[in-house]
Amino acid sequence: MITAERKPMAELIECVKPFRRILLAGCNECVTVCAAGGRKEVGILASALKMHFQKENHPIEIKEITLERQCDPEYVEQLAPLIEEVDVVLSMACGCGVQEVARRFSHMPVFPAVNTKFMGASEAPGLWAERCKGCGDCVLGYTGGICPISRCSKQLLNGPCGGSTNGKCEINPDVDCAWQLIWDRLKALGKTELYEENLPAKDWRSGGGGGPRKIFREDLAS
Repeated sequence: MITAERKPMAELIECVKPFRRILLAGCNECVTVCAAGGRKEVGILASALKMHFQKENHPIEIKEITLERQCDPEYVEQLAPLIEEVDVVLSMACGCGVQEVARRFSHMPVFPAVNTKFMGASEAPGLWAERCKGCGDCVLGYTGGICPISRCSKQLLNGPCGGSTNGKCEINPDVDCAWQLIWDRLKALGKTELYEENLPAKDWRSGGGGGPRKIFREDLAS
């Protein structure tokens, strides 16, 4: 999932201070899972903004809505009846959702309420860790399902560097060496021969070197 963290309150206050009517829009997908921008977080932020501006004798109106997805035009269209009733949109979606709302309603100021961080997974309650960089050329089939691009500090493709010690990364001793994890996984699977596969240098063009990437499925096109 895409992970995010809410922006500092001071920054959000500065964004919306010039406006009186605010549409606070959450997203029911990734940012809900990582507790950054779902229905609950929309309510909490709305209350905090109202309390702040009430103390400042600066009356504001906040409309709250949480879409199923903000990165999908079909769901973003649900904002249309509300747009003419507000002065600004404060989106609690990831950067993809913020951009889709801004694209659809080009005349309306749209600000992000969260900082988009990375594609990750939940390790424990309240803890999410990066797992994928979306490089466009997945090697997980060779590395036991553990990504050396996102999990090795040096993004090494063919084994560890000389600095790892006791299964820990030399750059950050609190981080497991990705290639130690890969070896342990391959050994458990009885696939250690994959460790000897020499992966070629990665073609980073599939990772965004040629500008914004797109996927086109002709069978799904209307």
